[in-house]
Amino acid sequence: MGSFCKVMVVGTNLKKEFNMRIPRLIVVSIALVNSLFFLIFVEAVSAESFADEECQECHGEAGFSVPLGEYGEGAKKGLFVDDGFFKESVHGGLQCTGCHTDIEELPHRKKKLGEVNCISCHEKLAENLVPNKKQAKWLRPKPPLAVSHTRDFKLSVHANRDVENNATCATCHTAHYVYKTDDPRASTYRLNSPEMCGRCHGKALSEYRLSMHGAKLKRPWKGDSATCSDCHSSHKISDVSKLPAHRVMSEGCGSCHEDELRGYMVSPHGQLAWHGNTDAPKCVSCHDGHQIVHASQVESPVSNKNRVKTCQKCHESANEQFVKYQPHATTSNFKKHPGLWILGKGMGGLIVLVILFFYLHSVLWFWREKKERPVIYQTHKSFRYPVRIKPKKHHSGIHFRRFSWYWRINHWLLALSLMSLVFSGMVVMYATTGWATAVVDWLGGTNILTAIHHVVGVIFLLTIFGHGVVVLIQLLADKDFDWFGPDSLLPRKQDWLDMKGQFRWYFGKGPQPRFDRWTYWEKFDYWAVYWGALVIGVSGMLLWFAEDIGQILPGWIFNLAIVAHGLEAFLAVMTLFVVHFFNNHFRPSKFPLDTVMFTGSWDLAEFKEERPAEYERLKNSGDLEKYLVAPPSREWNFISHLLGFVLLGIGLILLVVVMSGFLASGLYW
Repeated sequence: MGSFCKVMVVGTNLKKEFNMRIPRLIVVSIALVNSLFFLIFVEAVSAESFADEECQECHGEAGFSVPLGEYGEGAKKGLFVDDGFFKESVHGGLQCTGCHTDIEELPHRKKKLGEVNCISCHEKLAENLVPNKKQAKWLRPKPPLAVSHTRDFKLSVHANRDVENNATCATCHTAHYVYKTDDPRASTYRLNSPEMCGRCHGKALSEYRLSMHGAKLKRPWKGDSATCSDCHSSHKISDVSKLPAHRVMSEGCGSCHEDELRGYMVSPHGQLAWHGNTDAPKCVSCHDGHQIVHASQVESPVSNKNRVKTCQKCHESANEQFVKYQPHATTSNFKKHPGLWILGKGMGGLIVLVILFFYLHSVLWFWREKKERPVIYQTHKSFRYPVRIKPKKHHSGIHFRRFSWYWRINHWLLALSLMSLVFSGMVVMYATTGWATAVVDWLGGTNILTAIHHVVGVIFLLTIFGHGVVVLIQLLADKDFDWFGPDSLLPRKQDWLDMKGQFRWYFGKGPQPRFDRWTYWEKFDYWAVYWGALVIGVSGMLLWFAEDIGQILPGWIFNLAIVAHGLEAFLAVMTLFVVHFFNNHFRPSKFPLDTVMFTGSWDLAEFKEERPAEYERLKNSGDLEKYLVAPPSREWNFISHLLGFVLLGIGLILLVVVMSGFLASGLYW
C-alpha cells in the first residue's frame, strides 16, 4: 500500500503546483486522469495483489473454520483447503483470487464473500472456439466438456436460483477438489454419485440402496451397476415429469440395456412416449424408478404375478392374454423371439429381392432407351463429338381414352391417402429423428398425428378394396369377359414372355416386346398394392383395436403386427416412389411427366408406340373408333401438369425423408 500512498501524494503536490501556473481547465483534466488511475489501481490490487501463500496462512491450517451462528454458537463452516490435493485437481493451476475476485484485503473476516461464479469462467473457454462456417459441422472442433456441461447445467432444474438451497456446481463437485470424473477421488465419480446425490435426495437414495442397482453397487463381484448419473445424466437434469427428462432417462437405461431400449423404441410405447404422449408408458412406468428389482422376483411390477395389474394402469381391460405382449421384443434374438425373428428376416429378404430386381430393371431400361436414341454429330472448334437427341413426340390431334373418370378419381384418392399415411406413419416409425420430433411439435402432439393416420388409413383401404369390389361386380356381369385375355389384370403366360423379351432388349439381344393393354410391370404394381393393403390393413387394425382384440388373441400378435406394418410400409415407399415413378414418369421417353392419369387419354401416336399390340387388335376388330376422343383443353392440360408435378414432388420429398430415417435408425430387422 506504500507505493499507492506515494502516488497519491505526488498527485496532490502536482495539483497545487499547477493551480498556481495553469488555468483551472487543465487542473480539472489532471484530476480526472488521477481518479481514473486510482480506479484501475484499486481493481488490480483487489484481484491480483495476494499470493496463494498468503491465503494459505489461514486456510492451510487443518481445522480452520468459522462459526455459523450470529454470536459464534452452533455449527461451524470448514474453511481448510488442503493445498496438496487442490494442486492435483483440474483447477490446481489457478490462483485463489482467480475465482474469489471480491477479496480486497487480508484478512477478510468482516466481509462475507460472494458466491464464486463457475459458469462465467467456463463460458469464456468457448470464446476462442469461433466456428468456421465454411467447414463441415463434423470437422469443427467440439467445445471442451467444461463448456458443454455448463451449457447443459444452465438449462437444468439445478440452475434455477429461485429454488431455495438448490444445487450449485460446488454442491456436486465440491469447491476446491474438482477431479476428473474417472478419478475415484472425485465426488462425481459414478460410484460415488449415489451418496453425493443422496445428500439432497435422501428418499431416492434409501430406495436405491434396496434396489437391484444399489445392491450390486455394494457387491461389485456381481457385475457393474447403474448409478444416478447413468440414468439422469450428470448435467441434463430436468423435471422428471417433462419430455426432455424422459428422453434422457430412456437413453440412460439403454446405455446398459441396449436390446431392451431398441425393442422399446420400435414399439408404440417408446415411439409415442418419445414424442411426449403422456399416456404412453416410460421405463419407470412399468419397472419403478429407484426401487427396481429383477423381473423374476415377485415384488417386481412386471413379474408374472403383477404384470396384469401393472398393464391395467393404462389398459383397464388387460387380461392374461393381453399381457403376453412383449414390450422389448426385437427381431434380432431368435432364442427369445423366434416368430419375430422369422418374420423380420423373411420380410427383410423380400424387401432386398424386390428392390434389387426392380432397381436393376429401371437402370437397364434407362440405359437401353438412352442407347437407342438417334445420334447427331456436333463440332466444337476442331473437335467433333456425337450427341444422342431425344426424338420429338408426334401429335396426331386425336386422343385414345385409356382411363375413365372413375379410375382417375380412385387413383388420386389412393395417391393422396398413401402419401398421408407415409408422412404420419414414418414420423412414428423414425421417432427419434429431428424431422419427426419437429412434425409432432408442429401438429401439437401425437393424438392429432394418430387421428390423421387412422382417418387416411380408412380412406386408403376403402379406395383399394372398394375399387376391387366394383371391378369384380362389373366383370362377373360380363359373361363374355376373358379372365386371362389381354384386357385382364390377372397374370398370364404372355407376361412371362414379355418380361424375358424386355430383358433381351435391354442387352441388345432382340427387339422390345409389343405390349398389349396391360404390361407385366403394371400388373405387378396393381397386385402389389392389394398385397400391401392386406398386410398394412390387417396389422394396422390389430394395433388400432388392440384393447379389444387383446382380450381374445395373445399379446405377442401385436409384436408381429408392428414389424409387418413397418416393413411393408417401407417396401411400399421404396417401390412406389422409385420404381413406379420411373416406369410411368422418369424413363427417358416419358420424362418428366405422363399426364394420362389426369387427362385420361393418350395421343393416338403415343398410344400406338406404347401399346402396339393393343392398337393393332382394336384396329383389326373395328373397336378402335369407340375409344377415340378429343384432346384435353389447354386449361385442363395445364392443371394436369400442375397436379402431376405437385404429387411427384411430394412423393420425392417423402422418399428423401424416409431414406434419412432409414440411414439414422435402420429397420426392425
